[in-house]
Amino acid sequence: MPKPYPEEFREDVVRVARNRGPGVTIEQVAADFGVHAMTLWKWMRRADIDDGAKPGTTSQESTELPAPGLPGSRPDPGRRVPPLPDLPPTHRCRSRPGADGPAADQRWHLRPAPPRLTLAPVIRRPPAVMP
Repeated sequence: MPKPYPEEFREDVVRVARNRGPGVTIEQVAADFGVHAMTLWKWMRRADIDDGAKPGTTSQESTELPAPGLPGSRPDPGRRVPPLPDLPPTHRCRSRPGADGPAADQRWHLRPAPPRLTLAPVIRRPPAVMP
């Protein structure tokens, strides 16, 4: 998804916000540039991380692909996928309620059955006898 503001615009707004005069708030700077104050706070936080002033993953690091075998990397096409474990009982449900037609059977899919409710036994006591 493309970002709605160009990178140069973001850098200019962050630079103005960092060099603002005393008594000028982030909200005022954001309103002057037509962005939301929280958006400007996020841009400033991201710029601090990218500049190394705060710890975190930089923009460049987040766009790089992770090394193979690490979490988030793409699976190896030659890797064999292990079989699925035994699944609980399932019941059929429709993707779209009320759908009819020749392709209706193709819209059926399986999902886990809802858990069964078990009721605790009711213990009835005899009524108390009054003397």
